[in-house]
Amino acid sequence: MTRKRMGNPFHGVMDMITEMNRISETMSSSEISHAGERERGFADAWSPPTDILARGDDLVIRCEIPGVYQEDVVVCLSQNVLTISGQRRRDEDDVVYYSSERYMGAFRRDITLPGNVEDEDVEADYGEGLLKITVHGAANAAAPTPIEIRRRGRR
Repeated sequence: MTRKRMGNPFHGVMDMITEMNRISETMSSSEISHAGERERGFADAWSPPTDILARGDDLVIRCEIPGVYQEDVVVCLSQNVLTISGQRRRDEDDVVYYSSERYMGAFRRDITLPGNVEDEDVEADYGEGLLKITVHGAANAAAPTPIEIRRRGRR
């Protein structure tokens, strides 16, 4: 007998600020040819495309970071927040780019995980530009509980 899958534990809790920053950056960049050239810090880091899916009882996070060396990627877990960060570097310093559409510099992605995830539940591997993080046993977390909002009385 298969277990009934709970609702999407990420409904409404995706890293909305990161996504809003990415959309804003894309829409407001009037200098498209220079978009990938300026150095970025964590405050304005680019956000790599990420899929979050369930595979059995495990939660799988796949993050596309082609052109990033494995030693330039950091995956951390702190208080149920998984942080994927790092940096994409230019290969040559003495090159003149005629077109540069890829973001360079720092990137960061924060994902709130459901429940009490322990360090030993998380496993990461990287190859061919794809970072895959598996969070064992996290796919069947309960959906967020809505809180009733009462109307405040007039005074």
